Amino acid sequence: MKSKQKWKELIEENDYILVGVGEEWESDEMGEELSEAYERLAGMLAGTDYFVVTTAMDGWIWKTDLDKNRIVAPCGNRNFLQCSAACCEEIWRREDAPEGGQCPRCGASLVPNTVEEKPYVEAGYLPQWKAYMTWLQRSLNRKLLLLELGVGFRTPTVIRWPFEKTAYLNQKSTFYRVHEKLFQLPDNLDGRGNAVAKNSVEWLCSL
Repeated sequence: MKSKQKWKELIEENDYILVGVGEEWESDEMGEELSEAYERLAGMLAGTDYFVVTTAMDGWIWKTDLDKNRIVAPCGNRNFLQCSAACCEEIWRREDAPEGGQCPRCGASLVPNTVEEKPYVEAGYLPQWKAYMTWLQRSLNRKLLLLELGVGFRTPTVIRWPFEKTAYLNQKSTFYRVHEKLFQLPDNLDGRGNAVAKNSVEWLCSL
């Protein structure tokens, strides 16, 4: 395991830093540790050209010091509500939700704005997804560090598989996958892949 200083050097020698945050960061039992992990992540990324993709739906990431313009949450956020019938693309913060918990347009109940809802109102994250795609294009053929933290197979098409593809295509990239159980890597990264078999929240706090 690299020391904090070694990680600082690794981050500084890369032009771009792409971070994926997954299911391991959704534990209600890790309150203080989770807060510390986010604080350390924000500290590591400060002053760098980074982007964070998260599939965690608890909304915790939005309370951190990470730049909100450098985060995209394609799976949604339980702190926001949508119409259960998806009659419109409007979403509401819980504290600003219409009275009675009903959609003001059609009267259907309001539910969390996450991918778990069928149908899912995607309008909330799409502007940031476009910003992420633009950022990712700039990283092509540049030194890129991919740091995948606690991403499993709940929604592998969002982070896990795209990160593998990005690492494969960018020969100047370095890929770290940190997960307590699902740390395995594809065999096509030519030595640029690093598997860390540890809980990603605990691992980050230990640096």
